[in-house]
Formats: sequence, structure tokens, C-alpha cells
Amino acid sequence: MEKELVINGYRKSFGKSLLYTLPVFLITFVFMSGGRPDFSDPARLVALLVTFAGMNLLYFLMHYTGRTDRYRAILFIIFALSLSFTLISNIVQMRNSMSFSQSDIVECRIPFCHLVIPMMIIPAAFTKSIIFPGSIIGGFADISSMVILWLFATIALGRGFCSWGCFYGGWDDGFSRIRKKPLLKKISDSWKWMPFALLLMVMLTAAMTLVPTYCDWICPFKAVTEFEQVTDTESAIKAGIFISLFGGLVVALPVVTRKRTQCSFLCPLGAINTLSNKITPFTVKIDNEKCTKCYKCTTVCPLFALSREDVNGGRVSVFCSKCGKCVDVCPNNAIHFGIKGVPAGSFRNFSRNLFLFVSFIFISIFSAGSIINTIQSLLNFIIS
Repeated sequence: MEKELVINGYRKSFGKSLLYTLPVFLITFVFMSGGRPDFSDPARLVALLVTFAGMNLLYFLMHYTGRTDRYRAILFIIFALSLSFTLISNIVQMRNSMSFSQSDIVECRIPFCHLVIPMMIIPAAFTKSIIFPGSIIGGFADISSMVILWLFATIALGRGFCSWGCFYGGWDDGFSRIRKKPLLKKISDSWKWMPFALLLMVMLTAAMTLVPTYCDWICPFKAVTEFEQVTDTESAIKAGIFISLFGGLVVALPVVTRKRTQCSFLCPLGAINTLSNKITPFTVKIDNEKCTKCYKCTTVCPLFALSREDVNGGRVSVFCSKCGKCVDVCPNNAIHFGIKGVPAGSFRNFSRNLFLFVSFIFISIFSAGSIINTIQSLLNFIIS
């Protein structure tokens, strides 16, 4: 008789888990290889096979073990590191430097970043102009393809984009896992409203100045991607802000709090993704009949999406990014991935399987290219 595991209320056999993995296996093979692997470059082929095998193994383990966050986080963190590596490699190859000059801006040679999207809305609506100096169609990280991917992912996943698609979320997610226990346990969850104030500010200032002000002055990820050439006092101040915010909100605070503080407190796109949780079909549900009010879920939630009041009310707040931490840690299987309109506790397996399929396809599409490029670059470096 085939061995089965029962974890978090999900009963999966080895064979069934393989069966659930098969559609993702086929889809990832097609979009990674185009259906025809290139055998002319051995390093590229090895990188593709390693990425393909690794991704599908993680997806299989999500089904077989019933654990979501553990295996999602591995891919999410690798994605963040490889994306930064790919960005830096491409930028240095183009400019021989991580910094960009005024000529790069004038010639629209800046790779597009999804964090710019909120600041594009008002200028695009009223002036019919795009305020980001990047390629609209074609080239590395062009505006059109990035906006379309983000839009589809946000409609499908809501704030789940922040745990399954964001280029940078893996940074503070990774640092938040370094310690087993937090050093700083008490942080007011009222700070989670800060991104909405920041969203309003950067949208208005971008509309007035026609400059993406968050990117120009605030974004901590400039420290690990690209930044303006330091040529005067203003550019030096900007560089100092980028490095300070990266060190504080992306590294230090996640380490001592075990929370994703940059995503929770500073990301304007996170505010829009939070609102989009209202329209996505997927959610996380609490089964009141099984919940014993142990509140372990409130302790581990990295984005302040679960308070004791939320648990007592039998709901998860709109801030949920569907990372799966609360689902994995619940000792009574009271929390599960669900579909809106379906009562808590009903169709648990179907809801989880459908959510994992959709979300994993998105993170695979977003991350595969940068992971393959990173592995290929490392192999070429070793060989040479």
C-alpha cells in the first residue's frame, strides 16, 4: 500500500503528489526551454536543468509534505538574490558600473521596476506620459511586459504577489528567518498603515514633479540594484538614504523582529496589493470549530496580517500575503487556503491545490530567467 503523509490536515500519497506536480512540470518545461532546449551552450543547458528540477522538486514537496511556506521561501529567497545578481550583471555589462548617468535616463536605458507602478498612474491618466525612463516594449525588463505580469499576478493573488512574485520581497523574508526567536517582540501593528500614507505621498509628488519620487529618494533596493552616480551633495544624500534604509528595514529589523519590516512599513506597491486582496478569489480562512485560540499564527505572521482580534473574529485581515506561515504552524489545522464564497473548512484540498498551482506558476515565470542566468554565470566563472 502506498505510503501517505498527513500534515496540516492534508493527506497526500507519493503518487498523488507526483500527479499534482505533472501539470507544473510540463508548463515550466515549455516556458523555460521554449519546448526545445538549446544544446549548443552546455552551461546554459545545465543551468536550465538545475532550475527546472529544483523548482519542480519544491512544488512536489509542498504537496507531499503539506508544508507551503518552508518550500516557497527557498524559491522566493533564491529569486531575490538571483534577480539582484542578474540586474547588476546586466547593468555593469551595459555601463561598466552599477550607477546610471543622465544620458542613461535621457536614452531610456533604465530597467523597469514594478515599484514604480503606483507613481505612473496619475501622470499617465492626465498627461498621457510615462514618467519612468525605460523601454516601453522590448529590451531587458521593459515597461509593458512588467506591468502586464504584475497586473495578472495581482488580480489572481492579491497581496499574495508580495510573497509569490515580488522581485525584492525575498530579501527581508530571508533576513527575518536568520534567528529562531525575535529579540524585539513588541512592535505596534499600526505601522502597517504607513505604506498607504507613503503611497499617497509618492503618487502626488510624482504627479507634480513627473519624477518617480520613491525610486528617486527612498527605495532601499537601490543599494542592491542600481543608483544615481554620486556627483554632488544631493546624490550623496540619496545614496546614504538608500543604504541606511536597506540596512535598517531590509536587514537589521527583520533579523531582530522576524518580521518583513520593509514590506510591511515602507512599500507603496504593497498598499495597492493589499487593496487588491478584495478582488482576488483566493484567501486564507480560519475554521472556528477547530481553532483553540492558541494564537501561534499571530506570532509567526511576518506582515502583521493576523491579530488576536482577527483570530477571535475568525478572519484573516486584508494585509495577508498568503505566504502560508500561519497554515504551516497551526497545531489544529484550523487555518487553510480557501476560495472566497466557500465556507471555512470546506474543500480544503481543492482550494489549496488550486492556489498552489496558480501562485507557483507565477513565481516560476517571474524567477526562472534570473535563476538560470545566475547559475549559468557561476558555471562560466568556474569553467573559466
